[in-house]
Amino acid sequence: MSEHQNSEVITKEKIDKAINLLKEQKPKEREDISDREAIRKMRRYIEKLTSNKYGYSYDEVSEMLKGLGINLTGSRIKYLIGELKKSSRRRDQASDNGSSTSGQEATENQKEEKASSEAEETPVNSKKGKSKKQLLAAEAATT
Repeated sequence: MSEHQNSEVITKEKIDKAINLLKEQKPKEREDISDREAIRKMRRYIEKLTSNKYGYSYDEVSEMLKGLGINLTGSRIKYLIGELKKSSRRRDQASDNGSSTSGQEATENQKEEKASSEAEETPVNSKKGKSKKQLLAAEAATT
């Protein structure tokens, strides 16, 4: 109760200045982030290294990161990458549900996405393979 006796008078002008000061503040940059967030940020580079083209194992990636003080096992990295893939697939499916009429279509969309992501890693020179995929997708859409 005695704390109110010693307080200064707060004017509307002070409140307005305080609100402006608080509004202008930017979020603080956190020093530490979770292992899931760290892997999310490094995901594309880890996937590149563990692709067939580069051939590194998750344990080898883990050893590289240990040198920087990031202590995650290869199996933990692999697990987190898998979880990130699952969550992005769920988001893709949720956005597709409005336009998809069957589960089969969603599965075929996933296959096409996987094929297109694999195609990014290793270029395909065959136009014939691409047109087959397009024909299969068109045929599935009509059924």
